[in-house]
Amino acid sequence: MRRRIYLLRHAEVSYLDKGNRPVRSDRAALTPAGEAQADRLGKLLLKVRFDRVITSGLLRTLDTARRLLEGRADAPDVESWPDFAELRGGKLRDLAPSALEEALLGAFRGAVPESTRFLGGESIGELFDRVLPALQRLIGDPGWDCALLVLHGAVNRALISWVLTGTRTFLGHIEQSPGCLNILDLGEGWVVRAVNFRPEDPLFLDGRETTMEKLHAELRGAVR
Repeated sequence: MRRRIYLLRHAEVSYLDKGNRPVRSDRAALTPAGEAQADRLGKLLLKVRFDRVITSGLLRTLDTARRLLEGRADAPDVESWPDFAELRGGKLRDLAPSALEEALLGAFRGAVPESTRFLGGESIGELFDRVLPALQRLIGDPGWDCALLVLHGAVNRALISWVLTGTRTFLGHIEQSPGCLNILDLGEGWVVRAVNFRPEDPLFLDGRETTMEKLHAELRGAVR
């Protein structure tokens, strides 16, 4: 008998304000397109009954989860687990423009060492140190059958990488688009059912850039 985890990345947000200035990551809010993504996911998952709904507690995950669950009479309380917060970057102003690309994208180019840091901040090893015990804590609770986790791009990569390899190998090239859906089943071992499914564009016809490459293009113009 397997239990199931629907692992989502939060819907689309903007990391720049109306003046094209970077905003703090914890204040990034859903865009209108992101709200539509969350609503679409809610319709897609309407037939699924969730025993647990877990977010990182950051605004973009909370808002995605709440929109997705809107109107459900049987929805459980939305939980906030700070250990699932996104990979924490340093300050953009501390980076030279020429160093931005490697600092932003270096962690998402294949399997990278645990010492790799994101934007000069948290390392991949430090990310594993907090998200894997949190996942084990969830697994260790026998009181649920189907859980919804609304988390972040790097966090999802860490969890999926561990499920696939059984090791602390960070597969940074596993793409996680805004509002994407991953499905993981857990029994005696793991079964990966789906990765980076996008209901609004299942064939990825809107381009071949990654989410992080698009973010780099936006930030490059903001930090010049």
